[in-house]
Amino acid sequence: MALADDLRAVVRDYLAARPGASWWEFSRDVGIAGLLVPEEYGGAGCGPAEMAAVAEELGRVLSPHPFLQSAVMAVEAARCCGAEQVLAALAGGTASATVVLPGDGDLSLEGDRLTGVVPYALEGELVLLYAGGLLVEAVPWGREPYRTMDESRPLQRLTFRDTPVRRLGDGGSWARVRDLGIAALAAEQVGGAQRCLEMAVEHAGRRHQFGRPIGSFQAIKHKLADLLLLVESARSAAGAAAGDGVSAAVAGSYCTEAYLVAAGENIQVHGGIGITWEHPAHRYLKRATSDAQLFCPPQAHRARLADHVFGTN
Repeated sequence: MALADDLRAVVRDYLAARPGASWWEFSRDVGIAGLLVPEEYGGAGCGPAEMAAVAEELGRVLSPHPFLQSAVMAVEAARCCGAEQVLAALAGGTASATVVLPGDGDLSLEGDRLTGVVPYALEGELVLLYAGGLLVEAVPWGREPYRTMDESRPLQRLTFRDTPVRRLGDGGSWARVRDLGIAALAAEQVGGAQRCLEMAVEHAGRRHQFGRPIGSFQAIKHKLADLLLLVESARSAAGAAAGDGVSAAVAGSYCTEAYLVAAGENIQVHGGIGITWEHPAHRYLKRATSDAQLFCPPQAHRARLADHVFGTN
């Protein structure tokens, strides 16, 4: 855990000092793009603990960097297929990538030609898609911004029209890629929820009513105590999610709802100022709401757990 803690401190300091740094600059200075890339392909060869530490710090500041889709999901997809050229490109941060999972779009792969539409996908220069039982790379015929309430995580609509593809390998790894993405997203959600708690505590100590800080009132104390328990429980769930189906589903369900509650309660503690455009509280609520739909909602994660616990499948 020492490496993860050190990496967390480095990323936090870098994001504070250079909030406007590009993905390439971030990758060059901190080596974040190749975090999960095996060393033989120019990466750091780190594991889930380091991934979670970085993701939590990015979620804490609502960073738009494509760590989730590029450094986690695309790297894992390419690694499982042995796509060396893709891994080398991603490791240095010279290119970012996104991954389209089965069911994310209406796609048809006939031979080496791809046709269809992906309604929304995380932004990335390279596009890796699971289609027809394969992992392929394709250049979209069209890209359009997909506007959402959360502008801190850009999405795009991808169109393919008889587009030639490059076959990277078998598509059997898609569930592993999805679950690792859910684990990374859960860590991001913990970072966002932690920041919401910090903002609420800071405001409760600073804001006075009836001659006392509002944090001294029992109702606020209980609210903040409940939030602390929620955030720490979410951190445990995210920390246990190594990318397998069960732990990822637990983290996906719990951390998603914990972030939504923390973001909402932060606004409640702030009162009127919490709903103003100038205060950052609304940005965390928007990110939490968007995250709740990114892979699938909490109910779908729990349905997967039900299948495992009760053996319905």
